[in-house]
This record gives sequence, C-alpha cells and structure tokens, in this order.
Amino acid sequence: MTAGPQLGSEAPDFTLPGGVLRSAPKSAGSTFERTDHRLSAARGRAVVLAFYPGDNTTVCTKQLCAYSSGMEAFEGLDAEVWGISPQGVDSHESFARAHGLRMPLLADEGREVARSYGVTAPGIGVRRAVFLIGPDGVLRWKHVALLGATFQSLSTLTDRLSGIKSA
Repeated sequence: MTAGPQLGSEAPDFTLPGGVLRSAPKSAGSTFERTDHRLSAARGRAVVLAFYPGDNTTVCTKQLCAYSSGMEAFEGLDAEVWGISPQGVDSHESFARAHGLRMPLLADEGREVARSYGVTAPGIGVRRAVFLIGPDGVLRWKHVALLGATFQSLSTLTDRLSGIKSA
C-alpha cells in the first residue's frame, strides 16, 4: 500500500468508465447511463470519492445505500458522490439496479486509481476509504479503513463537507 495523496495537495486526476442509474419520469423503468468520469471535470464542486471493495457485499451495500439515500444532503452542499471499486461496469449496473443507487459507480478494474490513492491491499484488493476533494481539486479530508467492517456515516461526511464549504 502506498501513502496516497496528502491533505492539502491536489488530488490525483483520473478518468474511469462508469455509470449512473437515472429514473425515467412517468415511466416504469430506469436507465443506466454509461459514461467516463474525469475528476478534473468536476472542478467547482466538491467530490466525495468512496472506494469500496465490492458490489453486492454486505458492508458495501449498506454504505452505498446510506450515501444514496442522503444524496439530497450532498447536493445541498454542492457535492457529488462517486463510488469506486474494481468490478466492471456491468456489475455496477446490476448493483445499482438491485439497490436503487443514485450515484455514479466507477470501474477501476486494474486498480490504478486505487493505487494512486494508496488504498490497495493484499487479499481484499481495495480498502474501504473516503476522500473529500474540494471544489479546487485539493484533498481536504480522508479516511482509510484498516479492516473495512464499518464505513464513514452520512452525517460525518456532510459535517466535513460543510467545513470545506465554509473554509
């Protein structure tokens, strides 16, 4: 595991394939909109990068469902939430549809982005971690779990984001 970016430094830029579940108004279905996501393209808004070990695993499902149900709180703080794991976009689509996840899920299949953020780990592949990137692209807060059996709560993240916005 590498150290990853330090607080106060520019967050490593990346582009990853992914998708986001979009509800179709007045329709029975929803679409999974596939597109590449580039961190530098989100400048001007805060970004919550939520690295997680795997789709459809118990703790990851609880974590992403909690963040998805709190999307209005994140949007109220002018922040985006991106989930990043090593599974492919097809797996992410299935995961998003099964749980109604409303944030983009990005596929870091080669774990290059996880390595650049210092969150790869033997055995599990990717550590559960959250990075808060300010609207200026600078890393403002991070939490990297050693075991990953718990995750940072919605209230912790929104409190930290409020601090970024008022700084």
